[in-house]
Amino acid sequence: MTDNSQLATPISHPQAWIESLRPRTLPLACASIITGSALAWWQGSFNLTTALLALLTTVLLQILSNLANDYGDAVKGSDTPARIGPLRGMQKGAITQQQMRMAMALAVALSMLSGIMLLIRSCKTLSDMLGFLLLGALAIVAAIAYTVGRKPYGYLGLGDVSVMIFFGWLGVIGSWYLQTHQFNLLPLLPATGCGLMATAVLNANNMRDIENDRQNGKFTLAVRLGPRRARHYHVLLLAGAIASFTLFTLMNNPQPFGWLFLLAVPLIWQQARYVIHESSAMAMRPLLVRTVKTALLINVLFAVGLLLS
Repeated sequence: MTDNSQLATPISHPQAWIESLRPRTLPLACASIITGSALAWWQGSFNLTTALLALLTTVLLQILSNLANDYGDAVKGSDTPARIGPLRGMQKGAITQQQMRMAMALAVALSMLSGIMLLIRSCKTLSDMLGFLLLGALAIVAAIAYTVGRKPYGYLGLGDVSVMIFFGWLGVIGSWYLQTHQFNLLPLLPATGCGLMATAVLNANNMRDIENDRQNGKFTLAVRLGPRRARHYHVLLLAGAIASFTLFTLMNNPQPFGWLFLLAVPLIWQQARYVIHESSAMAMRPLLVRTVKTALLINVLFAVGLLLS
């Protein structure tokens, strides 16, 4: 278990900011845009500028979420030296509250600028512009309110729902719509698969910190379920993601290349077995990065399958 040596370890100011930005989580933000853009390509409507602006906006929102997460947990005292996961810049005293608030404000400004550029470039009607402006505002609020405020929804066990919405349905369907300007159920299954894998990443993080979170009043879904049921829930998320991509391929793209995503199944099976058989919280420590890589891999393989079909 982590001890006070985390606080005693010297850390430079740039290193502290890198830790708070959490660059290892950023590929997860890209997965939904990759999948949505691949669907647009598959339908002959891919737009590189729109895809790149959507990717930039999503990454900036993920950075905002990471900074807000560190700020909220530090202010509430839920990230302590007793937690298994790594402490960040604020917890180590290398970043002040004022500095983090300024960084969050900058991330909000950049996210808004990138998002407005995306909408100007992509929206063809006023209703689309207003609708996506509202969705963008909700995404910013959701990124901050996860751990910040009097009643952050991450402390109430609602983080999984938010990840499913923003990293799955909104990310995939939104980026697809802004390129195709169509609205139908075609991208729903891939969006669901993408969202379930992103939710598995959050659950891996929460399973690792389940005891510390419970002791500090952070009642994530993993805390509410308990260690055993949280592991079963993790397996269901992985299985649901595979099922979603499989159903889409059976219904819409049953060509050989369409099944490329199945190359990720052995990794998902291995992870499911690991989660079920490893009962200690410490064993969950390497699971977060593995789940991020697996989530990105299955989305990239699915996207490549669409591009080659």
